This record gives sequence, C-alpha cells and structure tokens, in this order.
Amino acid sequence: MQSEYSIWERNLDDEILPLLAELGIGLVPFSPLGRGFLTGTAKRAEDYPAGDFRSTGDPRLQGANFDANQRIADLVREIAAPYGATPGQVALAWLLQKGNGIVPIPGTKRRSYLEENLAADDLMLSQDDVARLDGAVATLGVSGERYGEKALTMVDR
Repeated sequence: MQSEYSIWERNLDDEILPLLAELGIGLVPFSPLGRGFLTGTAKRAEDYPAGDFRSTGDPRLQGANFDANQRIADLVREIAAPYGATPGQVALAWLLQKGNGIVPIPGTKRRSYLEENLAADDLMLSQDDVARLDGAVATLGVSGERYGEKALTMVDR
C-alpha cells in the first residue's frame, strides 16, 4: 500500500499499520521527509515561489504553523547530532525501524541526496530515540492541516 506516512504524519498508526501487519502487506510511504520539513531545510510558505505547492498547498508551512512545527524538526535535528547523521537520515531510519514491510520513497533531485538517503539504512536509532520520535506528535503536536482545503477533499477517497 502507498500512503503518506512520516514522523509528523501519523494517520496510519491506529488502524492501518496493524491491519497491514496482520495481512502481511507492505507499506510504501511517500513524503517520508515531510515534504522537506523534517530535513530542516523547509522554508516558510511565503518564501517559496508562486506555483510551488508549498507556497499555498501546505498549511503546515504557513505562518504560526511553521513556527509551531519547528519543534518537531528541532527534535529530529537534536536526535541526529550524536549519530553524526542528518535529520533526513533520522526520519528515514525511524521509518525503516518501524517494520520490515515499510519501504519509504523519498523524492530527491540530486545524487548527493540519494546517497544521503540510502545511508539511512545503516543508521540504527536507539530504542529511546525511536520512542521520542514515536511520541513527537503526541507531545509536541503538529500545527496545520495536512493539505489545503481543496486537496483534503481527495484524501482517503
């Protein structure tokens, strides 16, 4: 099954992931880096050029939502530092440690990003760090809808 799933988009946790495990179905999460937010490189919505989806279609990058969501990006960066890893590698390693049937598909524009993403497979996060990331949404919260109003009408159809 393919669906959005990441440290900050946990829509599958309660019902879908247990069902997939029970049925032996794999998950291919798209946007595992939170559309770049979890890498620590995302900009505020207003800093993207007109026509870029992130400029209007991602409420999580807009105004006060961006500021509030920085807490999750900061946590990912904090966990990455002692490993000598990038935040993106931590976000991907977290997904890879969620189960054998999960194969994230991060988008990439450059070979260097591809190599960085592949190195996440070698990163073994501690149980404590996995637990901190698992609890990030509950303890820190995510501010803003997953998509803009128009795009939300297409979700879970």
